[in-house]
Amino acid sequence: MPTITLRLTVNGRARRVRVPPMKRLLDVLREDCGLTGTKEGCGEGECGACTVLLDGRSVNSCLVPAVQADGARVLTVEGLARGGRLSALQELMVARGGTQCGICTPGILVQAHELLTRLRGRVPSDAEVREALAGNLCRCTGYQKIVDAVRAAARAGKQPAGKQPAGKQPGARKPAAKKPARRPAAQRGRR
Repeated sequence: MPTITLRLTVNGRARRVRVPPMKRLLDVLREDCGLTGTKEGCGEGECGACTVLLDGRSVNSCLVPAVQADGARVLTVEGLARGGRLSALQELMVARGGTQCGICTPGILVQAHELLTRLRGRVPSDAEVREALAGNLCRCTGYQKIVDAVRAAARAGKQPAGKQPAGKQPGARKPAAKKPARRPAAQRGRR
């Protein structure tokens, strides 16, 4: 079987792999690059689990022949984290319950990242998020938690780095409300 040397940049790192030209980009990423975050759901381009960014645009990597990725920039779910820390979008998907079984999650995260990058700081409406994620199928969450997480990430992205209000850090929980102090037993019942 003939092979080609595929040169591409994956998550900011130059890669060279020797593969058959019609090998799927999904398989190149998983088998040759060791990036198993991208999942195969249907293998037919219907579910979106294998979504990656190819030169900044989302594609179903199960439908892209390796030869079409030669010289391209590819971003996978692993590339969303920086310096070992999850992105705000990733943290909020977990904190808001937008992840469950995990098969669809990588594709949804990459697709949502593309949307937020395109909007450049504007918070999308529910309808905009749903339209952007229309090609990503999820059987577990019911989608609303995913939509809420994407919108929360857009709001978090509007805050200057390191300047997020208390309790608003990605994945942070609201501080518990303080309970009123109890009056001493001798004063209870008196007004």
